[in-house]
Amino acid sequence: MSDDSMPLQELPCGLQSHAPCQSRRMHKRKTRGHLSEGLDTECTPTELIQQWSPPHKTQRLTCKDKENDLFVLARRPRRRRDSRAGISWDHLPDELLLRIYFYLPLQDLLRVSLVCKRWHRLVFDESLWHSVDLQGLTNTGPALQQVLRTGVRRLRCPRAFVEELHLTGTEPLQLVEMDLSSSIIPVSALESIVCRCLRLERLSLEGLQLSDDIVRSLGKNVGLQQLNLSGCSGFSASVLADMLKSCCRIEQLNVSWCGFDKDHVKSVVSNVSPSVSSLNISGYRESLTLDDVKILVDRCPEVQHLDLSDSTLLMADSFLVLKELKNLQHLSLSRCYHIHLAALTDLGQTLPSLRLLDVFGLVQDNQLPPLKKEMPRVSINSMPFSTVARPTPASRLPGDSSCCRAGPTRQEKTTSTAGWKLRENRVI
Repeated sequence: MSDDSMPLQELPCGLQSHAPCQSRRMHKRKTRGHLSEGLDTECTPTELIQQWSPPHKTQRLTCKDKENDLFVLARRPRRRRDSRAGISWDHLPDELLLRIYFYLPLQDLLRVSLVCKRWHRLVFDESLWHSVDLQGLTNTGPALQQVLRTGVRRLRCPRAFVEELHLTGTEPLQLVEMDLSSSIIPVSALESIVCRCLRLERLSLEGLQLSDDIVRSLGKNVGLQQLNLSGCSGFSASVLADMLKSCCRIEQLNVSWCGFDKDHVKSVVSNVSPSVSSLNISGYRESLTLDDVKILVDRCPEVQHLDLSDSTLLMADSFLVLKELKNLQHLSLSRCYHIHLAALTDLGQTLPSLRLLDVFGLVQDNQLPPLKKEMPRVSINSMPFSTVARPTPASRLPGDSSCCRAGPTRQEKTTSTAGWKLRENRVI
């Protein structure tokens, strides 16, 4: 039989298994060769990479038939990242975050500062701490100490309780306005604040215990315009005189009901700024005399609001002295018991510029109608409380649109024309 007609013989099992393996190996070598040739070039086309990239893995299913039950084992596909995810907070610029923080109440802002170091730095940026209201805060000491470090310009902290205060460094504070009225604060703590103030324009320390060092430090604020020392004590007449000489720009001064003797009163009337327009020097029954009023009128002829209440030594002859005040609009003579009702009827003609008159304790209710008839252009007993140099509950720096930062509730308050021209929208 010829070779051509020989029957086909079966290959051994080992050869059958090795043949496909060898073909697959050859195919891989060729694939690697073609892929390496394409990737060796400097600019590899995207199509070439996709063409020679390995195929995607498919789910491998394994079926097991056991007791006529079918179990399918499959690999769970990985979750793909959502390409439409929002921008991270870390990618926002500082300016945008500061604008967001600006609208947060005080307590929320302090919570935000604990998120990370960057947010802590931004939270205590000076732009967010121009105005701070700490009224009603129970633990005022640590909060006041932290706020003073932020470069705050306007600080409102009346009726506060401060046990101790530790200010480090000697850098001057940026305070322009400060209200610590009726607060309980040690003299040493108050000294540490005032001695670092050089730019004060409006200050209220009503009802506080002061010292010569505090009053002497106030004299360094030559731009002081409004000063409220009502009910204060603990400083000498000579230091008071030096302070008034240095602060020659004061427009509103309230020194009513202080622990003054005759020397203190003379220091005020002899050294107060000639540009003062509103002055409250009430409460000195046995210390303020007619001679003091004469000195005051000669020194401050532009006074518009004058409070001489509870000066029991003054009589009707003081009207001839007050006549020299051509711009006097508001006069308070409450409880000046030596001034009789008959002398008040001619006061409208004696002081033609007068528009407000307070005579509480001198005129009975049934005597008001005849007196108002004699002075139709004057409003009588319409202001029971003095507003001279007293800060109002809400405030704003002139020309400053920043809001006052305070606690969780928000409200708008406006001021009277006689008080500090300020505004706020966050109050603790």
